[in-house]
Amino acid sequence: MLLFARSKDKQQDKEWVGYFHNLPDSLTSLLVLLTTANNPDVMIPAYSKNRAYSIFFILFTVLGNLFLMNLLTAIIYNQFRGYLLVSKTCLFCVMLCANHTITVRSCPHSILSAALFQKLFDELDKDPVKQHPPTPEYQSSFLQKVQFAFGHHFFGYLGNVVALANIISICVILVMDADKQLSERDDYFLGAINCFFILYYLLEMLLKILAMGFKRYISYPSNRFDGLLTVILLVLEVSTFAVYGFPHPGWRPEMMGLLSLWDMVRLVNMLIVFRFLRIIPNMKFMALVASTLLDLVKNLRAFAGLLVVSYSLRFVVNTTSGNRTLQCGTYEQLEYWPNNFDDFAAAVVTLWDVMVVNNWQVFLDAFSRYSSPWSKVYFVAWWLISSVIWVNLFVALLLENFIHKWDRHSHQQSLSEIEYQTTVELMFRDVLEEPTEEELMEKLYQHPHLQLCR
Repeated sequence: MLLFARSKDKQQDKEWVGYFHNLPDSLTSLLVLLTTANNPDVMIPAYSKNRAYSIFFILFTVLGNLFLMNLLTAIIYNQFRGYLLVSKTCLFCVMLCANHTITVRSCPHSILSAALFQKLFDELDKDPVKQHPPTPEYQSSFLQKVQFAFGHHFFGYLGNVVALANIISICVILVMDADKQLSERDDYFLGAINCFFILYYLLEMLLKILAMGFKRYISYPSNRFDGLLTVILLVLEVSTFAVYGFPHPGWRPEMMGLLSLWDMVRLVNMLIVFRFLRIIPNMKFMALVASTLLDLVKNLRAFAGLLVVSYSLRFVVNTTSGNRTLQCGTYEQLEYWPNNFDDFAAAVVTLWDVMVVNNWQVFLDAFSRYSSPWSKVYFVAWWLISSVIWVNLFVALLLENFIHKWDRHSHQQSLSEIEYQTTVELMFRDVLEEPTEEELMEKLYQHPHLQLCR
């Protein structure tokens, strides 16, 4: 609703009227888009107005349909994985042990040599020590109490609750103003709410820096994300006040500068909604899912390069020219005119819509009429390569990556739950008694194979 807001031009409000008129319509449109049933129809009005809107719909389909839906498949598969194997293994063990004596493997040599013991320590000590910078030490008792209060993890939970309240307040105001004309809308309440919450976010960031110290604060990725968005929100809010003044009842000034007041408020609220992603590290399962997605993006760089080359190659090979008037068909009735091969950007979006598969028969019919019947061979080949091979390859990589992370998370303590990585020596440092230098020298003098001069 923030991205596809109502405007003064009724011709440019087709997206808002058809799909994002209010909150229920917006949720329904996005839910149907998650199933790709209304693709590319839901995108066409906004895409005809500005090509940049296609980025939102493509990212939503990638994250929702390709990532999250397949992650749900991976979770279900992981929960039921091994049931048949365990049952068959138990039955086999019972049959095997019925008439045989169970023997336990044992090491023939009961003494572990010093070389093997040192090798074991070297293998266990390969990981570097990862520790966050220490918190500052204050002499004042008041500052110590402040440090304890605002450095506690419950203060972070309070920030998440406040962020949720901010999102709810934005949704309530958008629902109340959904049917109002731009001339009837009062931006005072939304501007005042944004000002209040941004001041809280700034105060929260400063108190965390005071309690944790700046170096320790930025050592956490969630704090860096939170702090960066807080600074951006503060800059936008100060810019809004500098251009349009402070919020007051009936706050509807004329457009000044690059963005109107409503556009500035929309941008601030979109960043506030995006900032709510800070809750992901506090949810163990969501943190695992986010880690899987990030690792998958890192590991798919070569795959992404192949996609870019393939999209570019198909654009170059299949560019068509000419302007003819033909009979009206489904392509024309649905106003799919922006889906063409006139340039690279349009070709990428067109090939993406064909890869999503929904309504791809419309493209086959239209381009066979406008170019050649042989274009159907090209679109079928593109469907086989992209939708059948690439998508299934992506699903296989996603399943493998998630199951690997799930198994590692189940068998060892997650790095997000511990303060730092340690070594074997540091684990037993408190109970170890190191020999003095005199004792070491005495042992060396007594060694039978060393001849040392005293």
